[in-house]
Amino acid sequence: MNSSNTHCLNLLHFHCYYLVLFLCVLFVVSKAQAQTQALARETALNNSVDAIFIFGDSTADPGNNNYVTTIFKGDFLPYGRDFPNQVPTGRFSNGRLGNDFIASYVGIKEYVPPYLDPTLGIEELMTGVSFASAGSGFDPLTPRISNVISLSQQLEYFKEYQKRVEVVIGKKRTKKLVKNALYIVSAGTNDFVVNYFTVPIRRRKYNLPSYMEFLLQLIQEFMQGLVEQGARRIGVVGLPPMGCLPIVITLNSDNAILQRGCLDFFSSVARQQNLMLQTQLNAIQYNYSNYGVRIVYIDAYGPLSDMITLKFDFDEVSSGCCGTGLLETIFLCNPDSYVCSDASKYVFWDSIHPTEKAYKLLFDAAKPYIDFLIAD
Repeated sequence: MNSSNTHCLNLLHFHCYYLVLFLCVLFVVSKAQAQTQALARETALNNSVDAIFIFGDSTADPGNNNYVTTIFKGDFLPYGRDFPNQVPTGRFSNGRLGNDFIASYVGIKEYVPPYLDPTLGIEELMTGVSFASAGSGFDPLTPRISNVISLSQQLEYFKEYQKRVEVVIGKKRTKKLVKNALYIVSAGTNDFVVNYFTVPIRRRKYNLPSYMEFLLQLIQEFMQGLVEQGARRIGVVGLPPMGCLPIVITLNSDNAILQRGCLDFFSSVARQQNLMLQTQLNAIQYNYSNYGVRIVYIDAYGPLSDMITLKFDFDEVSSGCCGTGLLETIFLCNPDSYVCSDASKYVFWDSIHPTEKAYKLLFDAAKPYIDFLIAD
């Protein structure tokens, strides 16, 4: 082969090498851009929301019950096993709650702290807190059963919160902070599961339809109180498919070991209550439309039902990760309990509460509602 041909081959190899290198670089850059765009989608567009306030039950309590004399606590392992540094904060899950994902998405903070934490500084207070209490509900009897913080007391704490902040930043700035804040209300399951279907007191006075109406009246009063306190952007989370909660299956199935399917009676109650709640929230929105109030219903039933029936990449959908997963919750799920090795394969962490992964999927489904609420 003459030198001219050798030169051409070398040049060809040179160009091929750099073409391959260029394509590799292009692939890496494209992948990085895609990842950056994916991360960007996890952060909401610019908005004026500077604080988040949470009301409700164990789905929203990051540790307020740590400071209450009740058995409804989650401030011990294995709760918090997958939280940073494996800290059992009082959240009833292996990690973050849905509200933590919302706060991070809106760009406020990574974790929503409990209002009753005495170590909270003014900066932490000003970006928002949770007043929620595990075991609570709209029916005033529900928190009394569990000796936890009622929804009406949570509103009183919110009033107290505003006075504490006013002392530091003044009334005008506090009023603006409250007006622009995002509010999430997540409660109602305990009114049925812990109260109506378990304790006979309410069943003596109310049949099921009248009890549902009774709850709606209490929700109406709570929402009016929240608006009167200055709330303008409010998301209200509906009931989950209650018949799919592992503890409900265990206590009501004909064969709790072999028959682990959802019990439609309890889920049908949730569906009916959710429909009535949506109608009620629309009416409240209409009544306060001149005040700039935005109220949205956030569906939890559909997304959680999809996780259970379609399974996605969950291996276990009818029992929790902690213990047998059939009954364990609160003190029955404790440091001596057997715990599954990978909670991300489970929809439920204990016999009632979702895993962090399930909460993340619930948050993903809620993003359009959150976007509507925080849009300027």
